Amino acid sequence: MRSSFLADAPAIREPRHAPVAHVMRGGLIEGVHYGSVVVLDDGGGVRLGIGDIEAACYPRSALKPVQAVAMVRAGLPLDGALLSLAMGSHSGEEHHLAGVRLILELAGLTEADLRNVPDLPYGPAVRDAWVREGRGPSRLAQNCSGKHAAMLYLCKQSGWPLESYLDADHPLQRTIAEAVEDLTGQRVANVTVDGCGAPLFAVSLHGLARAAARIATAAPDTAEHRVAGALRLHPEMASGAGRDSAALMRAVPGLLAKDGFEGVHLAALPDGRAVAVKISDGADRARVAVTAAALARAGVEPRLLAGFAGEPVTGGGRAVGGVRPVAALDPPGAPATATA
Repeated sequence: MRSSFLADAPAIREPRHAPVAHVMRGGLIEGVHYGSVVVLDDGGGVRLGIGDIEAACYPRSALKPVQAVAMVRAGLPLDGALLSLAMGSHSGEEHHLAGVRLILELAGLTEADLRNVPDLPYGPAVRDAWVREGRGPSRLAQNCSGKHAAMLYLCKQSGWPLESYLDADHPLQRTIAEAVEDLTGQRVANVTVDGCGAPLFAVSLHGLARAAARIATAAPDTAEHRVAGALRLHPEMASGAGRDSAALMRAVPGLLAKDGFEGVHLAALPDGRAVAVKISDGADRARVAVTAAALARAGVEPRLLAGFAGEPVTGGGRAVGGVRPVAALDPPGAPATATA
């Protein structure tokens, strides 16, 4: 399925990022995180744009809900927790590994059929325990294994080649590319390889927010609605215990959220309000705080976001500052700050 009208691909250029967060220590700005932020209203209009929301960028794992929609549209027979895992960057907890094994079993396949890059579990505590047990990198433990298992399952169902499922010209990847263009409303600017080995499609931050809004507001009996429901009901399957995207979805009713490497985050509400964030230096300490601030700017009650202000800046073992999103991200009516 592809929209009858697609905007041109976003420009490939050096992004014109702007300050999005200040690192405060003792009342002074010690550092500045640059990036871009877009906030969409419930009609799809741009309520706020900071930096370069129209330049081409790689969404990394924030694109996984879009990839999941593509696979469900094409006939992927997963629902609930396993569908959430299919769009996950999981921590490698035992229930994640069991879920990946189950998807492969349903497809009549094994871990040997996966073509993602072997890695240690992504979750720090799980990774430490894994290493203490003397276990090495594996394709199953790598955080994208749920997506890869789902890709293989769809290929098996569709009669598509298994060995080459990561090739950009494979029927699976062409199907995903069409869905990326349909949901973002724009042509793909570039195709490269993500860290896990799968094709990665460059879109704009604005397009990424549009895609999130379309998934979050989709009508029943659509692939988008099925994906949204799975992620809302099983957020930890797409991430892990204590991870910020899952915690955001638990804190804000109806929210969809997915993070990606290099400081990317998208989130959308059931009425179509959506945000997308890119931190230029990839710093998580800024990503979480800026995403929460963008959601507040979109109209989410700040009290629901109180736990996502970012890690404190410490000195001598005590908090002496923190990460402060720029004043443009303050909710309407908030007091002006001196760090704008």
